[in-house]
Amino acid sequence: MLFVMKKRIKILDIIIIFIAASLILSSAYAAYVMPENTVRVLIRGQDKEWTFPIETIETVTVGGPLGNTVVKINEGRAWIESSPCDNQTCVGMGHVWRQGQWALCLPNKVMLFIEGTDDEYVDSISW
Repeated sequence: MLFVMKKRIKILDIIIIFIAASLILSSAYAAYVMPENTVRVLIRGQDKEWTFPIETIETVTVGGPLGNTVVKINEGRAWIESSPCDNQTCVGMGHVWRQGQWALCLPNKVMLFIEGTDDEYVDSISW
């Protein structure tokens, strides 16, 4: 004789399925549905990475082997405001705002990079 057990779906099962589906959908949206003209600021430190839209107003403190490097984003521009390195070349690099521009603090292992697409910039250099 074959016994068939019918398992009833409980409310907790439904909640877990809903949460899992929500996480999958929101992750897919964040990864694949991005506006065409999106310029992002990518900040990489020794142990962590941040990504912000260029329009964000943000101050990020990035820890490195020498101490903390402070990166600011404001008014569509990003820059390294201060760093514990001796020569301060990264601070002197000034603001970055266009796709492909970057600033580095090599002694403290911090990278600031502008990524994405900006059709307005591309149109300004077209023939």
